[in-house]
Amino acid sequence: MVGPMQWIGYPALIAAAATILFAIPLRLFGLTLPEPVWPMVLAFAWPLIRPSMLAPVVLFGLGLFLDFFWGGKAGMWALSLLLIYGAILLTAKYLAGQATIVLFALYVASTGLAFAVAYFVTLGSLGNAPNLLAIMGQMIPTLLLFPLANWLIERFDDADVRFR
Repeated sequence: MVGPMQWIGYPALIAAAATILFAIPLRLFGLTLPEPVWPMVLAFAWPLIRPSMLAPVVLFGLGLFLDFFWGGKAGMWALSLLLIYGAILLTAKYLAGQATIVLFALYVASTGLAFAVAYFVTLGSLGNAPNLLAIMGQMIPTLLLFPLANWLIERFDDADVRFR
C-alpha cells in the first residue's frame, strides 16, 4: 500500500532540497544554475493522483518556503501553487486517461497561470513590474520539469485502489 509519505512527504522534501541545491551560487561558463519552481510539479501532479486534504497544506508550506527562501512577498507562491492545485482538482475527472501531450499542454497553462499570479502580486506589492526576461528564465526551467510530474502521475496513479 502506498501511504501519504510516499506520494506527498518524500516528493515535498525532494522539492525543497532541489530548491536549495539549485540556489547554490555555482557558475558554469559565466552562467548560474536555473531556479525552477520545483513544487509546481507537485501542485500539478497531486490532484491528478488522488484528492487529499494534506496536499494543499503541504503546498501552502512549500509556497511559504519559496517566498522566504527567495525573499519574495509572503504568500505569493503559496497562492500560486494552491490556485494550480485547485484548478487541476476541478478538472481532474476530465483528465483521467488523457494523452501525455494533453497533460503537458495543461502543465504549460498551469505554469503560465502561476507565474502570471506571481507577476501581478509582485506588481501590486512593489508597484514595479518584474523583469520579464528573469521570469522567463525561471518559467522555462519549470516547464522542463514536466517529465517529473508525468512520472509521478504514472507512478502513483492507481497505486491504491481504495481511491478509485
